[in-house]
Amino acid sequence: MKTLAINRRTGRPVEPESEFIIKIHDINDNEPMFTKDVYNASIPEMSDVGTFVVQVTATDADDPTYGNSAKVVYSILQGQPYFSVESETGIIKTALLNMDRENREQYQVVIQAKDMGGQMGGLSGTTTVNITLTDVNDNPPRFPQSTYQFRAPESTPPDSPVGRIKANDADVDENAEIEYSITEGDGYDMFGITTDKDTQEGIITVKKALDFENKNLYILKVEATNTHVDPRFLYLGPFKDSATVRIQVEDVDEPPVFSRPAYIMEVKEDVPINSVIGTVTAQDPDAAKNPVKYSVDRHTDMDRVFNINSGNGSIFTSKPLDRETLLWHNITVIAAEINNPKQSSRVPVFIKVLDVNDNAPEFAMFYETFVCENAKAEQLIQTLSAVDKDDSYSGHQFSFSLAPEAASSSNFTLQDNRDNTAGIFTRKTRYNRHEMSTYFLPVVISDNDYPIQSSTETVTIRVCACDHRGKMLSCNAEALIHPTGLSTGALIAILLCIIILLVTVVLFTALRRQRKKEPLIISKEDIRDNIVSYNDEGGGEEDTQAFDIGTLRNPEAIDDNKLRRDIVPETLFMPRRTATARDNTDVRDFINQRLKENDTDPTAPPYDSLATYAYEGNGSVAESLSSLESVTTDGDQDYDYLSDWGPRFKKLADMYGAMDSDKDS
Repeated sequence: MKTLAINRRTGRPVEPESEFIIKIHDINDNEPMFTKDVYNASIPEMSDVGTFVVQVTATDADDPTYGNSAKVVYSILQGQPYFSVESETGIIKTALLNMDRENREQYQVVIQAKDMGGQMGGLSGTTTVNITLTDVNDNPPRFPQSTYQFRAPESTPPDSPVGRIKANDADVDENAEIEYSITEGDGYDMFGITTDKDTQEGIITVKKALDFENKNLYILKVEATNTHVDPRFLYLGPFKDSATVRIQVEDVDEPPVFSRPAYIMEVKEDVPINSVIGTVTAQDPDAAKNPVKYSVDRHTDMDRVFNINSGNGSIFTSKPLDRETLLWHNITVIAAEINNPKQSSRVPVFIKVLDVNDNAPEFAMFYETFVCENAKAEQLIQTLSAVDKDDSYSGHQFSFSLAPEAASSSNFTLQDNRDNTAGIFTRKTRYNRHEMSTYFLPVVISDNDYPIQSSTETVTIRVCACDHRGKMLSCNAEALIHPTGLSTGALIAILLCIIILLVTVVLFTALRRQRKKEPLIISKEDIRDNIVSYNDEGGGEEDTQAFDIGTLRNPEAIDDNKLRRDIVPETLFMPRRTATARDNTDVRDFINQRLKENDTDPTAPPYDSLATYAYEGNGSVAESLSSLESVTTDGDQDYDYLSDWGPRFKKLADMYGAMDSDKDS
């Protein structure tokens, strides 16, 4: 720091500049401050004394070079005798041996930091340290009781639970995981135990079917063991425990039990009906030993081939058997208690039908062969083979021969090849198909089983024309031409042609006659009402020659020479003249007269038709209003009278009145 003395009056320095050095001495005015307000730490339980827990740190803002104002000393205010702190470093350590988490898990320690080296008058600050003891596996599992008792019905299916047991472990998480096992007991092979990972319970289950009548009480020894064992604490003892489990089997009403799970029986196919082929046996396993009745499930024997004695279970046939139709019969037998039919059980019965020689051998196929007309004697024309539906354990042996009635008179011979085949040979030279076109050769086939079965089969041999190499050309016999005339076949063909021609002519004539009487109305149904459509279009008002409407008002003007247009006229004759209606007749008389004319007209068709009379009558005061009739009048008409008819005809009067005014102008 520099200073300068100046004269106030003159403002001049009175002496040279002077420099001063000022030194400020620190005082203890700041307390120590920890870096954290709260510290959190954890250590395993059962740790040794002096185990490091955590280090706390405090700082002091005072000058550390001047005195002891910034020298901090740590001490523990709360947490003894479990923990201690090093005064200079702030390291917290365990101070008590074998601290057990199961007894106390959380600790709160208060640490003080004081300056001035901890001397009297120093400033201080505090912090809180929360210490948690973590778990170690230092507790073995323990059953709360030494004996457990359960009950299980003998009908309990395998893998079903019987009961649950639980061993307690004071540890947590993986240190509390337990494995259960059955170590000994008379039910070691009848029951099993598994561990529920969520609840750490042991679940006792049934491994095999129980039987009250055989054994009703089982005693098991169950052991619970920790799966994660810490070797440091093995000195505390074995980390397992055991308990006794007693399981009482309860009796239930059970269905009958068969002596076998399945039955296999054999029967020959030729046994008589009602022959016993085997017996099934079932009994009530309960102590009551209720009687049992037997029956056959008809869903497995729809044809009712077998039946069973309901009392002793003997199975017998009720219909003939045929091995060739069905080799195996698979039926189901039901055994039910008589007192309680709901208690029933089933067993499959497999019945094999044994073969007997009851089928004769037969040809393997239908044989139809041919022989050439130019064949030579002792020529092979066909090889035969046979089959048999029956079984033969030593193999089939068939013998072939001609039937006795054909052995001497046949034109062919048969040779048995002794290998289940035979050959047909020609006996003579040359055959004539005109004399005999087809031969039927009976062949007898026999087997060598007992009893011997034989059958007679027929071989069809046709005589055919062949070339020099023996290739068939034709097997049909041609018609023989006699010098005296045609053959029978030709005559029959000509006669058929004549008959067909005559039928055609008759049908054509009948159709032409029917066409002459065909009406103009074309319909598939003649006897029903019909509307005749002429399709005749008029020429309009200008066509005065096509149709005169005045004729309807003047019946005398009808042309007597007009013909009917609804049928084709067969003959031209004059229609019957009828009296014309008077000029003053009314509509009813006119219609009755026309109706009578149509009823008595001999030229009318035999079916109903529509007759339109179209007669207006001639008694109207206004007479005809049609513009069609206006062409028949010579002079102009006066329409003024329409105005007198009232408001309904006003529009019409205005129209025709306007037309008259136009003509006048």
